[in-house]
Amino acid sequence: MPHRETAGRLFLRFLRFGCLAFGGPVAQIGMLKKELVDEGGWVSQEQFRRALAVYQVLPGPEAHELCVWFGTVARGRLGGLLAGLGFMLPGLVLTLLLSWCYTAVGEWPSGVLAAFAGMQAVVIALVVRATHRIAAHAVPDRCAALLALLAMVSALLGVHFAIPLLGAGLAYLVWPAPRRLLLPCIALAWAVATLAVLVGGGLRAELLTLDEAAGPAPGSLHLLASGLRAGLLTFGGAYTAIPFLQEDAVGAAGWMTAQQFLDGVALTGALPAPLIIIGTFVGWLGGAFGGAMLMTAAIFAPAFGFTLIGHSFFERLVARPGLHRFLDGIGAGVVGLIAATAVQFAPAALGSASRVLIAAVALLVVYRLKQRWVVPVVVLGGALVGAAMC
Repeated sequence: MPHRETAGRLFLRFLRFGCLAFGGPVAQIGMLKKELVDEGGWVSQEQFRRALAVYQVLPGPEAHELCVWFGTVARGRLGGLLAGLGFMLPGLVLTLLLSWCYTAVGEWPSGVLAAFAGMQAVVIALVVRATHRIAAHAVPDRCAALLALLAMVSALLGVHFAIPLLGAGLAYLVWPAPRRLLLPCIALAWAVATLAVLVGGGLRAELLTLDEAAGPAPGSLHLLASGLRAGLLTFGGAYTAIPFLQEDAVGAAGWMTAQQFLDGVALTGALPAPLIIIGTFVGWLGGAFGGAMLMTAAIFAPAFGFTLIGHSFFERLVARPGLHRFLDGIGAGVVGLIAATAVQFAPAALGSASRVLIAAVALLVVYRLKQRWVVPVVVLGGALVGAAMC
């Protein structure tokens, strides 16, 4: 029984889960359910389903939040802290080592640069697949689809992310639009979106280029705020953190180039960790080890906090229809932001016929195969093919 689990055994159990956390949230959650629910009987199937429903609504990496929850079931708040730390530790250590290696090399050989280019093409395929997968449950009807589309267009036009997200949440809350009102609602939504574009900064496309110069290094408060924002707006999977991190970190207003960001997504996507660990890589490029740890702590703080503060409170809170619908609207808006990120990065990552071919093959593979090993193998394959074509 979980209450007999010692603190040391609990930590080591979730450390092992962290070492095996390949394949994204679906595979990670399946692993937890199989060992702790189906075989271990820590909680009933109904308790697990309710907890999963809570963390699918709340922001943050679902698998990590479930680890914290299972830890609290076993040994209270201390158990939740140990379980969450154990699950994230392997990916954190590997990302720190990878980030150090990435920045320690002054000039990469041409073959390695070609391998990075192949991985960047794979990233586009992974983001497209993630957008489709998240949309399958975050965009349940035509109203949500419209809001996702408006969010994507707004992001491509340079509108601050808060406008489409807040608008999507409010619109989905007050517009359970009957069919006869759908067209008027579409017209009104487009009018509001157009006004928001004009007020929010004008019509300015922001397609990224790999050689765009990065800005100055960020301060500690900047890294902290960026990490907290990503952690608090990650709805429906860790891929939803990408547009928020990209907006802060990439280009003249940030501290990374688009090429560095794509490399980070590819490299961390092949690790046994929630993809949100990309924040550690982003933080390292902003402030070396200290920046990486600060960004990591900020991103994961909500994932710990929601459970450690009180799972039962949030379970009751998200059960309220109004709040649930508002968060569902935000989730639809986030899908649009992820799609916009793929569009923004595509010209930079798919700059040759060979890269387009790599992305197409990778997309086919990730759609056809569902095993946990697919993502790291596809990333490695993209690197090998890229290097061979240089």
